[in-house]
Amino acid sequence: MTRHRPTSGLGGGQIPPHPPGFRLRRGRNWFFLGLTYASYYLCRYNLGIIAPELKRDLGLSNAQYGSIQSARDGAYAVGQFVNGLFTDRLGGKQAMTFGAIGTVILNILFGLTAWSNLGWLFFTLFVIRLADGYVQAFGAPGMVKINAAWFRRRERGAFAGIFGGMIQLGAIGVGQLGRLLATGFAVPLIFFTITVPKLDWRYMFFVPPAIVVIIIILMNLMVRNHPEEAGYRIVHEDETHDEDPHARLSLGEVFRTITSNRIVWIVACAYFCTGFVRRSIESWWVLYLDEVWGAGKASAEFIILVWVLPATAFLGSYGSGVISDKLVAGRRAPVAALIYLSESLFTTLALLLSLSGRLDSIVVALLLLVGINVTCNSTHSILGAAAPMDLGGRKMAGFALGIIDSFQYLGAMLAGFGLGRLLDYAAQTRAQGMAAAGGAQPAAQFDATAWFGSMLPFGMLGAVLMMYLWFRYRGTGERGT
Repeated sequence: MTRHRPTSGLGGGQIPPHPPGFRLRRGRNWFFLGLTYASYYLCRYNLGIIAPELKRDLGLSNAQYGSIQSARDGAYAVGQFVNGLFTDRLGGKQAMTFGAIGTVILNILFGLTAWSNLGWLFFTLFVIRLADGYVQAFGAPGMVKINAAWFRRRERGAFAGIFGGMIQLGAIGVGQLGRLLATGFAVPLIFFTITVPKLDWRYMFFVPPAIVVIIIILMNLMVRNHPEEAGYRIVHEDETHDEDPHARLSLGEVFRTITSNRIVWIVACAYFCTGFVRRSIESWWVLYLDEVWGAGKASAEFIILVWVLPATAFLGSYGSGVISDKLVAGRRAPVAALIYLSESLFTTLALLLSLSGRLDSIVVALLLLVGINVTCNSTHSILGAAAPMDLGGRKMAGFALGIIDSFQYLGAMLAGFGLGRLLDYAAQTRAQGMAAAGGAQPAAQFDATAWFGSMLPFGMLGAVLMMYLWFRYRGTGERGT
């Protein structure tokens, strides 16, 4: 295993402070890099935000809709593993540019296909979204690769929170865009007003790619892969002062070093749990509101959640990162363990209320939903951004992220097709039971009890894994714990 060397090469002294002007230049680098990653999510969350219309207009079941989500997540998982390795050789900016161009093309193709009378429509959409998942998997390794060079270990938890914030910015953007396109809007100017009428849901696959094109151009103009490209040299805790920070390791060396580290695999398994719960919220909350509570895109509840879910997720992500940096000296496992336990408590309460039939207030339901969302996004940030940088350093962060994040999307894939099948089965069973009792058929095809119940085991397993790291490596200085 790789040991943490806090003062290596510096004669036992302290890590030198950042040079003048460095923080300002890093902030500019991170702003445009984060904006680029947020734009990826405009082309990723757009499917979930139009889920009710997609199912209705194309006649898809929960399982079919979930399968399209799973196609993207499965390919993303494979792509993270492969692309993370390549990113360590290509460079982060180059990887992010390639992924952005690919998702622009494939989103437009998805929208055109959904508007056509093409035979094998479901299968075609499945394949397009699968390909989109692979190219989007260049995004996270590229971003983490760049920021591993710009941030030292005890700065990375806060960075991870900001990383989560960029994701939530994308979530807010796609939620607001989906609502505006579904209801129409007006843009007042000085002498006249531009009125945009209600547009078809398929425009959610044309407008976001146009935004991505603009942002990726700005990113290429403003972002540098590492501080030395901008005229700065910083020394990391796990580097010697005279070590060449840009010496490229062979793919074999990177592969052997990262895959032989057991901590990488334990974090990856915990991240699998995060992936299931996080995707369960992201992919299904719009359907939950629409089918269980009758709250569509024009409802106050929808508008509130579009803002509250991302905003509170960012606060949780940033707070957990700062706590791990400042209170536990850059350790991730103790904070993650407590967050997983909190997630399990929220999920247990939601499940018990749903089973007893006492979850009859939409306000209570939304509060529980926000609680689960905050906790799963908090572990998403510190395990998916900070821990890979700790484990891989600037030279191997891409592949470390690739392995860990690939597990997250295996969990997410299960939350697509697997959860869709579970919801269809639960709805069918409920309908058969009511028919046998002579009651009316249930209006909703969404079973909230099955939804909440599916998330609980993953929160509990994540807590167990992180507690193991917490106590097993306490005081050892192992990176990534």
